[in-house]
Amino acid sequence: MPWYHLNVTVHVLAALLWLGGMFFFAAVGAPVLRRLEPDLRGRLFREMGIAFRRVGWIAIGVLAVTGVLNLWMLGYLRASVLGSAAFWSTPYGIALGWKIGLVALMLTLSAVHDFGVGPRSAEAAPGSPQAAKLRRLAVHLARVNALAGVVLIYVAVRLARGG
Repeated sequence: MPWYHLNVTVHVLAALLWLGGMFFFAAVGAPVLRRLEPDLRGRLFREMGIAFRRVGWIAIGVLAVTGVLNLWMLGYLRASVLGSAAFWSTPYGIALGWKIGLVALMLTLSAVHDFGVGPRSAEAAPGSPQAAKLRRLAVHLARVNALAGVVLIYVAVRLARGG
């Protein structure tokens, strides 16, 4: 069991890095940057976004690997378990299904934000209607993703407690 506890610790730390970074950016970074002049604000948003995107996707990779390892170490990563309708109707199976669904949602939102809307927003002419539209969309995606992250934390706590 010591390897399992170490793996869970790494999993939680990666989640803290990914979700904590999103919350820090929303609660501290963005409000501070909005007070700066537009050109500097745009450059800093772009640079911080690129740096966090790299760190965030590494954290997501660590989460995927450690999440699969957690299931394997607990004995759930078998076709006889995951392929069983009975498993998915247990409290643990239901919580795991919610967690997987929320992770899929967050990955999709992150990819759209990080590789689509965010870069296009940074490239748009500051103050243009296109830039304003893209920035609003980027903010909306980030907020929905953060809300999904809060729900994911709740589901993860339920999962850790048996569902």
